[in-house]
Amino acid sequence: MDSTEHLLDPELLPMLEWKMDLTLSDETMVKVRKSPWPTPPLGDPDSRGVSREEILVQNQMAGADEPDVRCLLYKPLEEADVLRPGYLHMHGGGYLFGEPEGSDATNLKICAELGAVVVSVDYRLAPEHSGLGPLNDCYAALGWLHNNADELNVDVNRIGIGGESAGGGMAAALGLKARDENEYAVCHQHLTYPMLDDRTGSDQNPGDPLVGEFIWTRPHNQYAWGAYLGDTPPAAPQVPARAESLEGLPPTWMHTVALDLFRDENIEYAKRLMAASVPTDLSVYPGACHGYQGVVKAAVSKRYTRDFMEALAKGLGVINR
Repeated sequence: MDSTEHLLDPELLPMLEWKMDLTLSDETMVKVRKSPWPTPPLGDPDSRGVSREEILVQNQMAGADEPDVRCLLYKPLEEADVLRPGYLHMHGGGYLFGEPEGSDATNLKICAELGAVVVSVDYRLAPEHSGLGPLNDCYAALGWLHNNADELNVDVNRIGIGGESAGGGMAAALGLKARDENEYAVCHQHLTYPMLDDRTGSDQNPGDPLVGEFIWTRPHNQYAWGAYLGDTPPAAPQVPARAESLEGLPPTWMHTVALDLFRDENIEYAKRLMAASVPTDLSVYPGACHGYQGVVKAAVSKRYTRDFMEALAKGLGVINR
């Protein structure tokens, strides 16, 4: 296949140095986790008028002996006369990598600028943990946010969920689980190029040759889904794209980009949401690929930050930002 570098926004060309050429496998996971992209230093919450603390959420899934779930909790320091929105965040990393600290800058920004209480989940990672465990972690955190809403001064009718890449896929899966369990309300789902379909990049579904050259490739995707699912059959809610119905899901903001491996599965999911009468805002940027926001000074990355925050404010019912 010819390279698609000529389709990449010129401001994003530094990303060409970030290619992960290593073949993912159980044996290479330790090396990859230690070497690829170091976690940026944590921001200063006090300077943003925010508190940040580590909490442990008890995992109370029926009939299961599940471990507590580590989360980062962000709260505005300023007292509010009205109830605040809540936002449950899941980090990216292909279900294989990542931790809440890697999304600290964004979650500080959400808390400070939208006045939202943010919980970022350190869900269990594959291949060490497969099956429903990671999704159960996120569901437990959603329950904790609801059950502690009074203490947190959070409006239970304004709790949204979201994430990026695998975190977006986890958020979509959580949206389906929350709908089906009908225990905790979700007002909005905020999905940035979410990882939704285990079939993407397979021999049976290789997809458009113009996508998937950079950062996250077809072999990466197939290994990651196999590690995440383990012996669990590929089905919803873990694989959101396999859900029979998307009716009853919360209003959704879906963001994807033209060169991302997930582009077409994202667009298809958004179309299915619209067909199910779910209010859906779909944005597709040209000239960008998976992880492009890492080039923070690029105009397209700044556009994303603006659109992300405006859409999240709307989804959480924040006015007069």
